[in-house]
Amino acid sequence: MDNSGKEKEALALIAEADKKMKSSRGFGMLFGGSSRKYEEACDMYVRAANMFKMAKNWSAAGNAFSQAAHLHLQMDNKLDGAINLLDAGNAFKKADPQEAINCLNQAIEIYTDMGRFTIAAKHHISIAEIYESELLDVDKAIAHYEQAADYYKGEESNSAANKCLLKVATYAAQLEQYQKAIEIYEQIGTYAMDSVLLKYGAKDHFFKAALCHFCVDMLNARLSVQRYEEMFPAFSDARECKLVKKLLDAYEEQDVDAFTDAVKDFDSISRLDQWNTTMLLRIKKQIQDDESDLR
Repeated sequence: MDNSGKEKEALALIAEADKKMKSSRGFGMLFGGSSRKYEEACDMYVRAANMFKMAKNWSAAGNAFSQAAHLHLQMDNKLDGAINLLDAGNAFKKADPQEAINCLNQAIEIYTDMGRFTIAAKHHISIAEIYESELLDVDKAIAHYEQAADYYKGEESNSAANKCLLKVATYAAQLEQYQKAIEIYEQIGTYAMDSVLLKYGAKDHFFKAALCHFCVDMLNARLSVQRYEEMFPAFSDARECKLVKKLLDAYEEQDVDAFTDAVKDFDSISRLDQWNTTMLLRIKKQIQDDESDLR
């Protein structure tokens, strides 16, 4: 479908809105007479932005939404301004990820000023996802997930906060910030084991915490597994717990084959995800390195 006509209509609306803005300046500003023209210009910018979206001109759509947002903010219509900034951010996601982040950050500032921390948290997640998938900046993604978690916790949305913290732990461990990851996995594992609905998932969090301990120090890993079993007796019967114990024995014996076999046996029944595989390969490499040192 040819939407080039929509782009022409959008450009005409932008020109008309700009004209209204120029004519509203001067004496009208002093006596508040420009308010209606501002509102009309806002409406035109938004209509133009939607036409640009139909024409898939995402950058122009983002700019038009931004112009509408800044007019709303000049008129002290904070909520409408924030909504238009979010619209701008969503359009820029498809053309200019950094500009999308700028718009979302401006919207977040408005929502936090208004005390709407749950909405602000949601948009911190959006920014984190852009850093994850588009700009490939894990440190900044972590920072925004942490901020979202803080806001959710403040609003007693613990489940939403924990989802964000699990993202932080995943990336922290990949960056070898093991202590940070351990604290999060243990905290969420403890939270889960006390919940009837979440209890089954506690073993996964303790398993991941044990692997992080293992990457740092084998003795600490063994002690942590014992502690998890005391805290959460159901962990003792979990396949994850049995796997870690087999891996600890293999590590102690410096037996790479036993380590590999234990992982294969587990994986044949419960598929290990990419994160677990990465951690296990790091631990296995330590055994291989230790073997080389002994030769």
